[in-house]
Amino acid sequence: MADLFEEYRLGPGWDEMFSELGVPRASYEALHETLQPLSSAELGVRAEVLARAFLDQGITFALKGVERPFPLDIVPRIIAAAEWRDVELGVAQRIRALEAFLADVYGPGHALADGIVPRRIIATSAHFLRAAAGINPPNGVRVHVAGVDLIRDEQGTFRVLEDNVRIPSGVSYVMENRRAMAQVLPEVFAATRIRPVESYPAMLLRALRAAAPAGISDPTVVVLSPGVYNSAYFEHALIAREMGVELVEGRDLIVVGNAVAMRTTAGEQRVDVIYRRIDDDYLDPVHFRADSIIGVAGLLNAARAGRVTIANAVGNGVADDKLLYTYVPDLIRYYLNEEPLLPNVDTYRLDDPGVLEHVLDHLDELVLKPVDGAGGAGIVIGSQAMRHEIDAVREKILKNPRGWIAQREVKLSMVPTLIGDRLRGRHVDLRPFAVNDGEKIWVLPGGLTRVALPEGALVVNSSQGGGSKDTWVLASPDDAVPFEVPDRPAEPAPLPTASRPDPGPGPSPAEEQQQQ
Repeated sequence: MADLFEEYRLGPGWDEMFSELGVPRASYEALHETLQPLSSAELGVRAEVLARAFLDQGITFALKGVERPFPLDIVPRIIAAAEWRDVELGVAQRIRALEAFLADVYGPGHALADGIVPRRIIATSAHFLRAAAGINPPNGVRVHVAGVDLIRDEQGTFRVLEDNVRIPSGVSYVMENRRAMAQVLPEVFAATRIRPVESYPAMLLRALRAAAPAGISDPTVVVLSPGVYNSAYFEHALIAREMGVELVEGRDLIVVGNAVAMRTTAGEQRVDVIYRRIDDDYLDPVHFRADSIIGVAGLLNAARAGRVTIANAVGNGVADDKLLYTYVPDLIRYYLNEEPLLPNVDTYRLDDPGVLEHVLDHLDELVLKPVDGAGGAGIVIGSQAMRHEIDAVREKILKNPRGWIAQREVKLSMVPTLIGDRLRGRHVDLRPFAVNDGEKIWVLPGGLTRVALPEGALVVNSSQGGGSKDTWVLASPDDAVPFEVPDRPAEPAPLPTASRPDPGPGPSPAEEQQQQ
């Protein structure tokens, strides 16, 4: 084995490259053949080119208020065609059930009346918004874009870790990762049929146009951003440019007579669909936070009047609640009359006194998560926590059992990752992105693989210092469209490099579920 792998060890979880030490799985054979003869210096040069390309293009992420290059590891994550088919079907099934739930919970409430979900779960959810009740999307779609976070357990089974149907982010890195990787590992692309990802903007635009209010044949679509100081601004700008639509801020829009217009140099222009990247709390100061300076006054009234479509819909956060997550398998059975294709991670509901007692006795063996947490914030991994951390989370749980869930600690699957000058196993998750146009749910072939860079770490979120990998879905013999290597990376939207002033009232840490 080449020097790159000489210190590689199989970890406690599922190793995605090797079935046993030195024996690559079939999907990784071409990549392994490319990496094996390389010296650490040769791979290091390629990794440096990759990092420099991201820095030069301004592909960054804000960590603790500082812009830094988004770490992209040079070793991709590969998923076989048959495995991906299971993921596609499972993600689409989950989105259909969540769509049905959102229409129900903001409408007749059949699942609540039938006891599938206790009413107290909805009544105590911070993201159930009564102001959204009765707003019926033109084509029935509330989840235009979803990011469903998956992990592979110790047996290699894909499991759902959480659902993101508010403002899921990260797809820009999927596209940019692919463009960059095509330049540094061209020999692997030449030997492997990899499904493309560049069609995402077109699929998203199609779904947004399909969601236009009734009677609008040629809708105007915009991307609404909090502005340049938001950590995901690079993504907002990239998506708007790739779709060929305007990127706007709240100050660019006006609502008059329940009609939304965009201020332009040629005057006001009607807006029909808003792909918003602003959290509910800051979206409309009339209905939510009155101190918001990044939202649009009257926007919710315009949506209620059927004059504009907001994507994703206001109030979707009730389906992101991590306690509601535990009921999704039952919702699939209830609304779809199907068995879940993707299982959840084993999870405890702490609002049950008997379950609570058991969990409190085993805090050092479980993963504790606040139900409203985002970006890995607030998570306590019992086996890795200090005694004072265990005591602190115990106190928080006792004060508010509804605010927490506990999960079995899953040893996430591992993929070789360049650490220093050697390849070492690091834990990963996967966020597939789904787009719903009202007729079909399309799942982007790949998604964002996030990797925990510290040894043994299980929290992969970028906001906690994690990195990413390009995710390659191998094409099956029936796939008609082979991968095409981009000629060059797309020019990125410019990002500010000066120190970040206080922007005033803006997206809260909860919004940064935007969702790195």
